[in-house]
Amino acid sequence: MKLRLMPRSLAGQLIALLLGALIVGQMLSVVYFAMSRRDAIEQATREQVLARAAALVRLVDDVPADVEERVVQAASTNRVRYTIDPDPLIGPQAPDDDAFAASVIRDAFDGREVRAEVRGRPLQEFRDRRDGRREAEEERDDDGRRERGPPDGAARGAGGPERDLAGRGRPLIPVVSVSARLADGRWLNAETILPRPSLWAWPMATQTLLVAAGIVLVAAFMVRRITRPLRDLAGAADRMGRGETVDALPETGPEEVRRTVQAFNAMHDRVRRFVADRTRMLAAISHDLRTPLTSLRLRAEFVDDPEVRDRIIETVEEMSRMTEATLAFARDDALAEDSHPTDLAALVSAVADDFADIGHPVTVEGPDKLEMPLRPVSLRRALRNLVENAIRYGTSARIHVAATPTEAIITVDDDGPGIPPDRLEEVFEPFVRLETSRNLDTGGVGLGLSTARSIVRRHGGDLTLANRAEGGLRATIRLPRATGRG
Repeated sequence: MKLRLMPRSLAGQLIALLLGALIVGQMLSVVYFAMSRRDAIEQATREQVLARAAALVRLVDDVPADVEERVVQAASTNRVRYTIDPDPLIGPQAPDDDAFAASVIRDAFDGREVRAEVRGRPLQEFRDRRDGRREAEEERDDDGRRERGPPDGAARGAGGPERDLAGRGRPLIPVVSVSARLADGRWLNAETILPRPSLWAWPMATQTLLVAAGIVLVAAFMVRRITRPLRDLAGAADRMGRGETVDALPETGPEEVRRTVQAFNAMHDRVRRFVADRTRMLAAISHDLRTPLTSLRLRAEFVDDPEVRDRIIETVEEMSRMTEATLAFARDDALAEDSHPTDLAALVSAVADDFADIGHPVTVEGPDKLEMPLRPVSLRRALRNLVENAIRYGTSARIHVAATPTEAIITVDDDGPGIPPDRLEEVFEPFVRLETSRNLDTGGVGLGLSTARSIVRRHGGDLTLANRAEGGLRATIRLPRATGRG
């Protein structure tokens, strides 16, 4: 089963494209916003660590030795940890190492020796060092001095490479480290993790949802306005194809849609005038032939030779029947019968009953009910023509009605001799007869199939003929079930 990523309708495709553009734009905006926000937070965090460390250095230098540890503990938090150690956390730095903008650092610390860096370190290493310092602080002497240095694994200048090797392959976190020399030669060390803002946040999600909802509403309104004339045009074209009367469509919508509707209205006008002119011309010619044919028949009565007289009268009768059939065909073509919901199954059964009542074997198979828009009078005539042909050439007729979601199918089978394959289409031409005798009672005038196909095509369907493999002929009518009004 093929997965469709794009909707079929114009409205669905336009909304999908707009939403796709919105999502891509929002993602790019989120990435840019997150990077800018991260840089701003990192800068603020660095400045905060430096400022607090600078203030704490001055304070520790000014307070008595027995309270400096409590001052450092009070300044520490779960995120920022301050300790006083014999050695700095950061090894010697080159003079041109601009880790934190050296001039700014010197100004903040009044010219003290300060080392600062930002380095990616494993999170567990940071936690272990922080926990080790806590244990070390609990083991201090009464004079507040450390009895031992930092625990194993604490980062010092010489421990950098080992720390890097130990942390290789583990996820790293950005850690800000600051070491400032105190007046007595010891070092105030500070470490904190730089916060990492998430790319997605509820305000951004809410904004995206609100913008998407607004785009969908506006796009749905605009697309509906654009596609309504197109839907009306599709419905009118479908009804016109079935021969229904179609009023001129209102020329609304965008310029391109209005021009399309104008072209359709003009085409419909031209087609309607052409059909009406052709039908009037055909009816006029057939009507005008009545008078000379009647006069010719009267004159034939005065012919003395009986054989010649009978032949002339037979020819005149044939011409009269052809004229009457042509008039009937023209009248039916010009008849403006409207479509309305009709039970096709009941209509077919009624045609079969009409023939059965006069002794012809006609059977029907199909559903009990099949309602669809039809011109019942015209379709009844088309079915009668097909059944008459089946009985004339095959002595019996079998009608089968079937339905699919999109069309109704009527087949009329007989057991006759069939039609040569090269003449299956030719027999639909007006006045074409396969019966070579001049007996009009057995061969007709050759308008039955033409009339039947014309009626079926005015319903938007088609009529075809095919020879059956087991013998006989099959006439198949296909009628669309869609109304084409939406």
